[in-house]
Amino acid sequence: MVVGDVTTGTEVLVIGAGPGGYVAAIRAAQNGLDTTLVDRDAYGGTCLNYGCIPSKALISATDVAHDAGNATEMGVHADPVIHTDEMQEWKEGVVDQLTGGVEKLCKANGVNLIEGEATFVDDSTARIAHGGDGQGSESIEFEHAIIATGSRPIQVPGFEFEHDPIWSSRDALDVEEPPEDLLVVGAGYIGMELSTVFAKMGVDVTVVEMLDGILPGYEDDVSRPVKKRADELGIEFNFGEVASEWEETGEGVVVTTEDEDGNESTYDAQKVLVAVGRQPVSDSLDPEAAGVEVDENGFIHTDDQARTNVDNIFAVGDVAGEPMLAHKASKEGIVAAEVIAGEPAALDQQAIPAAVFTDPEIATVGMTDEETEEAGFTPNVGEFPFRASGRALSTGESEGFVRIVAEEEAGFVLGAQIVGPEASELIAECALAIEMGATLEDVASTVHTHPTLAEAVMEAAENADDQAIHTLNR
Repeated sequence: MVVGDVTTGTEVLVIGAGPGGYVAAIRAAQNGLDTTLVDRDAYGGTCLNYGCIPSKALISATDVAHDAGNATEMGVHADPVIHTDEMQEWKEGVVDQLTGGVEKLCKANGVNLIEGEATFVDDSTARIAHGGDGQGSESIEFEHAIIATGSRPIQVPGFEFEHDPIWSSRDALDVEEPPEDLLVVGAGYIGMELSTVFAKMGVDVTVVEMLDGILPGYEDDVSRPVKKRADELGIEFNFGEVASEWEETGEGVVVTTEDEDGNESTYDAQKVLVAVGRQPVSDSLDPEAAGVEVDENGFIHTDDQARTNVDNIFAVGDVAGEPMLAHKASKEGIVAAEVIAGEPAALDQQAIPAAVFTDPEIATVGMTDEETEEAGFTPNVGEFPFRASGRALSTGESEGFVRIVAEEEAGFVLGAQIVGPEASELIAECALAIEMGATLEDVASTVHTHPTLAEAVMEAAENADDQAIHTLNR
């Protein structure tokens, strides 16, 4: 302890107030545990402040403008004008409302809130450094700790974010004056979401990706509609290239890339968005001081109760490994808090859905048909195209499909892949089916409202058993 430290105690110390941390803190407090939540930045973490929420706000706003300007088939003729500064003001209002709500919920549930940066002293003590001159520090003794420090954008060597023309996703989400030209490094979900946003703002977007396609990890027929729409928006793709260096010019930057044979290409742009993934934030914690093991990539491995190798220390969210998803973090936070409270909680990773808010959206849960085979099951697969959906056609968004994967013998639903309108919403039904052990018959026999997009899930289940009405069976 340093001179001047004030030492306090708590039953549960939660480090990080993102969707894993604040949820864990609230659930721990709801279980009667004295709980302290420490964060050095803002309540809600990256998700609410610099990621999920602001990006979806901008996606929604630019979708409105793009849809209004491209609805002549519906008899709507408009020429929308985007005022980016006003769009940013609206986005910030959404963020402020949610982050303020998180703080109120924590206080209402009796969580003690501390602003500062936590580092471990040992496996029962952490030091909290408060920001600002003269703010000092304090030590907190804890019975249990939950690490929820999240992740940060990966930096490409030579393309560090402190250079003005080089953007992280956070920089891109705060822009008030879009550039004329934007080079995006990376065609993963962050790169594709933001490429679409800027293309709909009227920016000339070029994407450079080291792999041979967009959205690695997704099947070709799932990512293909997204690539098709991006092409229609004028986004230019250059695959098999790695960004190697850049230099400023009078009007922006020139970025040099290399392919695997050493051939170089150059691209002019005003700004460069680096979106090659995220890495865990664990280094600032000094986890080794508490005996917590960290792998070579900075991840903290946990068991199915979110417990680290140190019995009284837990880790949740991005810092605990893939998938890096806010809802997965929240679930882990609940499990960790309930385990600490003595409840028989555990994680079930089988039914965690994922969504990409591109145009069109992508959402998946569980296993693909190939993964089903690898797991030793015989897959029974049903599909329904949105072009056969009355509701999809009536919205002008009929690209994509619903695919549902089941085990053939008993019909249990094992997975689903959706690409199309509102995929992020529709996937919840499939996740519930997996979680509750539902069969194709259960999904198919459930009466769905007409006309809705959700009917496509029902029809996909019917198609798997050659019973679909509104599409040809196999």
